[in-house]
Amino acid sequence: MSASGNGVIDVFEVSKWFGNVVAVNEVSFQVHPGITALLGPNGAGKTTMLHLIAGLAKCSDGQVTTLGEPVRNNPEIYRRVGFMPEHESVYGFYTGRQLVQFSAKLHGLNPVDEAVDKAIHIVGMEDAQDRAMGGYSRGMRQRMRLAAAIVHDPEVMILDEPLNGTDPRQRIEFQQVMERLVSQGRTILISSHILEEVETMAGRILLMVSGKLAASGDFRAIRAKLDEQAYQVRIVVDDPRKMAAAIVALEDVDSINFDDDGSIIVHSRKVATIQTNLPRLALENGIRLTRMEAIDESLESLFEYIVER
Repeated sequence: MSASGNGVIDVFEVSKWFGNVVAVNEVSFQVHPGITALLGPNGAGKTTMLHLIAGLAKCSDGQVTTLGEPVRNNPEIYRRVGFMPEHESVYGFYTGRQLVQFSAKLHGLNPVDEAVDKAIHIVGMEDAQDRAMGGYSRGMRQRMRLAAAIVHDPEVMILDEPLNGTDPRQRIEFQQVMERLVSQGRTILISSHILEEVETMAGRILLMVSGKLAASGDFRAIRAKLDEQAYQVRIVVDDPRKMAAAIVALEDVDSINFDDDGSIIVHSRKVATIQTNLPRLALENGIRLTRMEAIDESLESLFEYIVER
């Protein structure tokens, strides 16, 4: 990719350092219409990268353009870009509508009410718009903050950890909003540190670790990198040794160990099959199964494997 790329967002050999700390190290990628997820463990450089893309921070080296224009010191570009930061800065006594109105006025919209009505409708918050945001749930606050970020009808949206703290139902609602926005032709870059939050939402995933781009592709392409690795499932039962003896007989088990806390760690390349059979084994052997989790589903585990290779 050259500095004159053809993505909606073009990041070319970008680095950012703070003193001796390198937060982003020679990262290049392009973002096209649709939803792209920027994933990485906490401290991977995601927020710094988004700030550089939004023009809120200056690149130490490299170049960022959005919609073909430089983003730093270019106020006009903000009429076409919406940014939702990770951390809230919202007065609890503000109603949801007041927050969106405030954002609309900052963007110089006139008339204000028509744009506010449209943004609140998009996020499905009409019924709660006149309530104080201090009484909102986390998911409601996130949706109303999103309305404030899109009230000026931006072509590009940059969302930093918008799903942080939301429950599964709230994530589904948020995904539905994202799908509506994408259907209107928008380009959305969304960050997260949890793969499951965005795996069904994002068409493309950019994986960052330690300030570098570790991999990119769709969810299946990223998972394909792990095909040769045995996944791990942690099991907690009231009789670990009896359960382990029963598990060994399963065809898809590679190995079994005992963790320090007495839980069983099962290694398998077919986790779904293992998870289906474990409850049956426990029932047949009179064992009480209290917990079962795939412990390689975390993004950190995925990163460790990719980076080691």
